[in-house]
Parts: sequence; structure tokens; C-alpha cells
Amino acid sequence: MSIIRSLYARFRVLIHEVAKFGVVGGLAFVLTVVLFNAFRSGAGLGPIPSATLANLLATVFAFLGNKFWAFRHRKGNNPARETLLFFFFNGIGILITDGVVAIAEYGFGLKGTFSDNVANVIGIGLATLFRLYCYRRWVFLYADGQAPAAEQLEPETSGT
Repeated sequence: MSIIRSLYARFRVLIHEVAKFGVVGGLAFVLTVVLFNAFRSGAGLGPIPSATLANLLATVFAFLGNKFWAFRHRKGNNPARETLLFFFFNGIGILITDGVVAIAEYGFGLKGTFSDNVANVIGIGLATLFRLYCYRRWVFLYADGQAPAAEQLEPETSGT
């Protein structure tokens, strides 16, 4: 039991960030899928415009959720930089999702609601992994650039 407590203490911040990122991402995922289907079936848009619009709208939701809840403890020095990088990396995430949808639709010839949704979900999954890494690495930083000791994976050692 002490091993579990020790691991939790060591990775507490990471666990909480990933959990909150997961909640925001889960809600953004549901929003994306609902909007994708509304644009695809309801509005009659093609698969790429539907995925792009759904992801753009979910990105705004995700920005607010991540900035003001999941990563709020990371008070960076430059909010404009955070915002720019957030939307830049989400733009790449949208391209990842659109790429998967395009490959399924035009590369493999998989057409129809089910195939479009499977491709969209796979693309969202790949883009989510990319975004989590980018948010933690470049977007939501600590003000002094240094993570708290409890979050550091390797204990700092002095001089050799």
C-alpha cells in the first residue's frame, strides 16, 4: 500500500492534470461527434468540412475548460502566447483528424455514416494524444518555467 501512496504522491499533479484533461476532452469529444453528425447528416456537408467545423467549435470549448480548469494551476507569464500556441496545436490536431477522415473516405473509399464516424473518432484519438503532449510541454507552463518538485519525474541532483 505504501508503494501506491508513494507513486501517487510522486505523480499527483500529473494524475490530476490527465484526469481533468480527460473530462474536458470527453465533453469536447461528445460535442465534436454530435456536431460532426449534425453537419454531416443534418446540414448535408461533406466529411472534411463537417470534421473541421465540429473540431473548431469543440476547440473553443476545450480552450476554456483547459485554461480555466484543467491547467489553471499553471499560471504562465504570457497568456497571449498560451492562447496562440493552444490554437496553433489544435489546428494541427484538426489537420490530423481531417487527414484520417480523408484517408478513410478518399483513400480507402469508406463512405457512409458509420465509416465517417469511425474515422473521425480515430482521428480525434490521435489528435488528443498529440495535444496533451503539446499542452504540457509548450502551452500551459508554470510562471517560473519550473514544475513543482512533486511533479518532476527525476529528482534534481547537484553537481558532478
